Amino acid sequence: MQFPEMKSSVRFFHSPKQFLPLFNRTHFLSRQFPQFSRQFHSTTLRLCSAGESQTVPPVWSIYGSSIANGVPESSGNVNSQSSSDFEKPQVKKKTNLGLGDLVGTRKKGKANRTNWVCSDCGYTDGQWWGMCRACESVGTMKRYSAGESDEGPVVQRTWLPQKPEEVQPVRLLEVNKGMKQLDWRIPLSGLFGNEVARVLGGGLVPGSLVLIGGDPGVGKSTLLLQMAAIIADVHDLGEPSPVVYVSGEESVEQIGNRADRMMIATEELFLYSSTDIEDIVEKVQPLSPRALIIDSIQTVYLRGVAGSAGGLMQVKECTSALLRFAKKTNIPVLLAGHVTKSGDIAGPRVLEHIVDAVLYMEGEKFSSYRLLRSVKNRFGSTDELGVFEMSQLGLQAVSNPSKIFLSEQHSDSEFLAGLAVAVIMDGSRSFLIEIQALCVSGSTVSRHVNGIQASRADMIISVLMKQAGLKLQENAIFLNVVSGVALTETAGDLAVAAAICSSFLEFPIPNGIAFIGEIGLGGELRMVSRMEKRVSTVAKLGYRKCIVPKSAEKSLATLGFEQMEFIGCKNLKEVINVVFTTP
Repeated sequence: MQFPEMKSSVRFFHSPKQFLPLFNRTHFLSRQFPQFSRQFHSTTLRLCSAGESQTVPPVWSIYGSSIANGVPESSGNVNSQSSSDFEKPQVKKKTNLGLGDLVGTRKKGKANRTNWVCSDCGYTDGQWWGMCRACESVGTMKRYSAGESDEGPVVQRTWLPQKPEEVQPVRLLEVNKGMKQLDWRIPLSGLFGNEVARVLGGGLVPGSLVLIGGDPGVGKSTLLLQMAAIIADVHDLGEPSPVVYVSGEESVEQIGNRADRMMIATEELFLYSSTDIEDIVEKVQPLSPRALIIDSIQTVYLRGVAGSAGGLMQVKECTSALLRFAKKTNIPVLLAGHVTKSGDIAGPRVLEHIVDAVLYMEGEKFSSYRLLRSVKNRFGSTDELGVFEMSQLGLQAVSNPSKIFLSEQHSDSEFLAGLAVAVIMDGSRSFLIEIQALCVSGSTVSRHVNGIQASRADMIISVLMKQAGLKLQENAIFLNVVSGVALTETAGDLAVAAAICSSFLEFPIPNGIAFIGEIGLGGELRMVSRMEKRVSTVAKLGYRKCIVPKSAEKSLATLGFEQMEFIGCKNLKEVINVVFTTP
């Protein structure tokens, strides 16, 4: 088709109404313009004379045919329209156009929406990327589909009373009036109870929600069962105070067997095995317990919430339900939580924000000692640390934690060269740990550290070479902290330097000497915090000498430690001359 013919065809196809009567029902567009119709062979549009019965012309689109007034096309005929009606565009009238009308959005109805949620940090994405774009963990994105339904139970989203008249602002003085902080908390008696109470900030707060996490087999269930027995034995109220221990992982007989092995025979300790939160709350409320223990939060579920037990939404909603129960009834709830391979609490990160306190239980694989740390506590300090030892009867409190990190010393042994004792602080407690160093000449490995920050070790070694004059360039240096402890504070710098000097000079450090101090780049010794607390621990363990910075010598001499000698040094050269010389 030539361009003039195409132009006239298009002009005729869009002709005004005066040209329509020229065609009858037997005239097709293809008869008048056969070349033009070949370009639109998929259309069956027939132009007819006005006044005759005909099918309403369809409107064509990429989605198929539809009638101009918005009614889907059917097999039967529809009523004819006049030529005046045919010429008017039949547009459905709309008012108050919104953004959805402009962009052509379509209602999805009850279709499920699929999200990908990171099991480590809780990051949510609309599609799978192979790795979490927030924490960069590989293989942690889990598929989660949440369907919206108009029917079914409605999950309550807050523990606060819904009626406005039930909530009134209260003066701070009226809240604390007549309340004794010592009597307010639930006491935990005994050596074990005192150790746990110190981590909690002085005892268990009524109405609190406490989450205890740890690796499998570290002793979370044992800790909770012992705490339940101690709370149930408290008779400060003058009446029985029952405690309910609910397990979703063990049967009642299995819990009873474990309690019998640990010699727990508390009368007011109730055991129950269930995974339904609504059933648990219904059975617990008539007892009005002193405390409720759930083992574990990943095994329980809430009806009306999408997903299986342990899923992200289930863990969040179950924790919120237990929070409402704790705040409304003033009953403390203790939860056991699983951890991921990275050591974080399994489930969404918001779980740790909901609870009042988060405790982590740590322990080496081949060690019987356990450490209980507080990483979040709304009612106390997060610097406290509890030390326990796992035995046949359960967890036992360790009165002298320093014995975990100290070995038997023999001053006459040449094999103890390269060993020094440092005094570190963890929370409000001080510990004595051993630092080991080994200097080997001609080794292919230049340096290896375990339990010490590599950058800190490099700095100390460089200062020893520059400021103390030690020729360590041709030696491979190995550093280790006994019992797998991580040395994070600078108070152990002096002990690390002393251990390196002892191994390099092949001169064992005599027994009864401890090192406290930070090392600067100029080789000088600097003060560290809580010197009195550290020195007091050293004196209780029977040490006779303590190497400290020169600036702390006078103040420590007035503390009354008559059986201990404080040796103040200004720099590393003075330390080497004092310690590594034959008397």
